[in-house]
Amino acid sequence: MIEVKNITKQYGDRIILDDISIRFPKGQITSLIGSNGAGKSTLLSIISRLLPQDGGVILVDEKNITDYKNRVLAQHLSILKQFNQVGLRLTVRELVAFGRFPYSQGKLSKQDNEKIDEAITFLNLQDIEDSYMDELSGGQKQRAYMAMVVAQDTEYILLDEPLNNLDMKHSVQIMKILKKLADELGKTIIIVLHDINFASHYSDHIVALKNHKIRYCDTTENIITECVLKDIFDIDFSISEYKNKRICNYFNH
Repeated sequence: MIEVKNITKQYGDRIILDDISIRFPKGQITSLIGSNGAGKSTLLSIISRLLPQDGGVILVDEKNITDYKNRVLAQHLSILKQFNQVGLRLTVRELVAFGRFPYSQGKLSKQDNEKIDEAITFLNLQDIEDSYMDELSGGQKQRAYMAMVVAQDTEYILLDEPLNNLDMKHSVQIMKILKKLADELGKTIIIVLHDINFASHYSDHIVALKNHKIRYCDTTENIITECVLKDIFDIDFSISEYKNKRICNYFNH
């Protein structure tokens, strides 16, 4: 599993993360929620070794993340950041193929191409796999990057606001795919979400950050309550249920 121990991060006098410790359950979806500036994306970047911490340790399968070689870590853990930019002019298929680089080192095998095909099908990109990325809509680009992560086929998948630029239909499609990856393939998924209803409907666990600390860490049903959400976001919530899922309505008086 991924274990975070006493992680701290600050820029000058500004504290971003203050003594964060948590274990992420294997084979399930954990959503990170909280207001802007709470430290969600920073924590994700530190877990993936994209950003160094000032203190504390990240363990992946009981091994310090700093002890992994880049290629080996990339076979265990993948991350999709909020803003992605590739300097090359690539087709969708060429982008997705980058997900196989930790295994292929640029020389794609039959198995690599099978994984690429599976990922493209998984994200329903067959019709545009030969299109260039700079010709696509924001939502199509986001699904192409998601397919690259799926092709990487890691046990741990970290996603920073992957629903950005997606309409409602494709947002639901992405979350259903993530649920399928966790439930059927046993992937451990850690995801930063702003939409509390997507967190409510698709998460197994929720970690709520506030004032640079973990305020709550529990099962989804214990987090999605009017009292807890008001404490996290400082606004009022009204919660209803539909098909055993909680729907959050939020408003200001």
